[in-house]
Amino acid sequence: MNVAPELVLSNGTVHTPSGPFVADVAVRDGKIVGVGSYPDAGERIDCTGLDVLPGVIDSQVHFREPGLEHKEDLESGSRAAVMGGVTAVFEMPNTNPNTDTADRVADKLARAHHRMWCDHAFYVGATAENAEHLGELERIPGTAGVKIFMGASTGSLLVSEDADLARVLAHGSRRVAIHAEDEARMNARKDYRVEGDASSHPVWRDDESAMLATQRILRLARAAKRPIHILHVTTPAELELIAQHRDVATCEVTPQHLTLRGEEAYPRLGTYAQMNPPIRSGAHVDGLWHWLRQGVPDVIGSDHAPHTIEEKAKVYPASPSGMPGVQTLLPLMLDHVAAGRMTLARLIDMTSAGPQRLFGLVGKGRIATGYDADFSVVDLKAKWTVTEDWLQSRCGWSPYTGMELTGQVVGTIVRGHRVMWERQLAKAAVGEKLRFAAAL
Repeated sequence: MNVAPELVLSNGTVHTPSGPFVADVAVRDGKIVGVGSYPDAGERIDCTGLDVLPGVIDSQVHFREPGLEHKEDLESGSRAAVMGGVTAVFEMPNTNPNTDTADRVADKLARAHHRMWCDHAFYVGATAENAEHLGELERIPGTAGVKIFMGASTGSLLVSEDADLARVLAHGSRRVAIHAEDEARMNARKDYRVEGDASSHPVWRDDESAMLATQRILRLARAAKRPIHILHVTTPAELELIAQHRDVATCEVTPQHLTLRGEEAYPRLGTYAQMNPPIRSGAHVDGLWHWLRQGVPDVIGSDHAPHTIEEKAKVYPASPSGMPGVQTLLPLMLDHVAAGRMTLARLIDMTSAGPQRLFGLVGKGRIATGYDADFSVVDLKAKWTVTEDWLQSRCGWSPYTGMELTGQVVGTIVRGHRVMWERQLAKAAVGEKLRFAAAL
């Protein structure tokens, strides 16, 4: 290289597609221009003793804007993201109004540009009314694809009938994200909710509610020859089933379903442990880890879904479902790596290469020449405690406050911009819309 790179991350353990090794990573114009030895640089960041990972992509967040900004907005949610090492997010459509038209997608993209700290894309919400237009909507630059809610959750988006689901799947070609809970079964089981007892949440929204919906959408996807992505899978039985349908289905697990055990979480956290689909038993957690070791879940998404402390303090079941998680996704999973539950290589695949592969992201997901210079820089050995003053989400709480973790995020670099380093944010946000091969 004749001209010195603008930025060099020096002497870190760099995790490339060929494996990890100590090297410099050189950056120019927001792109990686080489991995090797680069003694000259406009700016040099010493990463000695640190691991340089491909930028983490969180493919499921709810940042609540527009309409619900008292819980979160695009700025505060993305600030939490980069504080936790996340360089890109896919944001969900259950806002107010729902993100279900071209104008509403355009509005979100305009709100996000250089106001969000990380790169971003927005899902289009499927409805019975917009089904015929989804093939056009999913091709809008900056869209992550189509999202279906088969069971009611936060907001009003819902497509619960097979005929309407088939119409949605018939229009378009990109992978469709699915919230798989069976609305009819949950409606029939509302009496299982016990007032004041959040531990009745997984009794109401039981394993069968999840399995029924997953079975239905697999059958419909196969009939439509349409790839789907089943979000936040909570039961080992679903993962076993999905493993038999890899030609049409990929899936996600969340850090909270891999970490929180209902027997401990509900007595300690009450409604703060309430989410959809629910936190389940320790046996479920162990089962998810079994299938993760079998290679079945493709990605890890946070399902960051904040509500205010005042809202979560309502008596169950009046309390809303959801918890923050974008800032703690990478730290929690690094702690699982430190505990020997998964390898760092598997974590990298599930948070960078995996999302790129599943969704056709352009220029993201790996440390390789020509790719965007997105890096999550971490100290694998650092021991620390999650504290409230570190949290950036507007909701102001986390189910993990007080938890001691091994593995800490040191820095977040987005397209060559050091947006966070040692808990200090940059002076300005630089977030741009993500690009997808299917929507160029």
